[in-house]
Amino acid sequence: MAPLKIIGAGFGRTGTDSLRIALNTLGYHTFHMKEFWENTSLNPDDFYEALLHPTQANWDLLYKDYDAALDWPTVTFYKHLLIRYPTAKVILTIRSADSWYESIKKTIHKNGLLRESWKSPSHPKHAYYRMVYHVCMHGMIIDPENFNKQDQVKKLYLDHIEDVKLNVPADQLLIIELGEGWDRLCKFLGKEVPNIPYPKTNNVYEFEQYFKAFNNQ
Repeated sequence: MAPLKIIGAGFGRTGTDSLRIALNTLGYHTFHMKEFWENTSLNPDDFYEALLHPTQANWDLLYKDYDAALDWPTVTFYKHLLIRYPTAKVILTIRSADSWYESIKKTIHKNGLLRESWKSPSHPKHAYYRMVYHVCMHGMIIDPENFNKQDQVKKLYLDHIEDVKLNVPADQLLIIELGEGWDRLCKFLGKEVPNIPYPKTNNVYEFEQYFKAFNNQ
């Protein structure tokens, strides 16, 4: 299905799952971190190798079943993806640095600490853990010593937002706040506004339930 038409440049926990459902409602097939939880045919090692050797990555193959991609690991590759798909539209989802940090703390960071056993190369989820550890801010989110450096983590988040603004042409970029809704998104994509409420998903409880289900696979 590649080439990608939409590249998400917003970090996880900025409304990316709600945006995933919104884009799917508009007719796209959207890649998101949750795809690893729902699609067992995906190989985390492929994305880990892309992180190590991005200039050698076969992006068309990695995203072959998708025409939109959001969240980690995609956001880590956004510059490389924009080179490969120069006409793609880029969507940057944002929220305040303080609320983002707290959301990460209650979800990705917390569950990373609870899955210490996944670090072992013999664990069935090791490949996923290794990929997540490195693509999510190169360990800053999972590693407790790094994550506790709140000011530094928040600065990296804010610096990323500015980096996207600097590197993506203004006419290809849409910046949307958490929970903003359909109107500007649909105008940006040239789509009709659906006659349903904008999705609101993946709160802390829902994240926990998804992660538990993935843990039991």
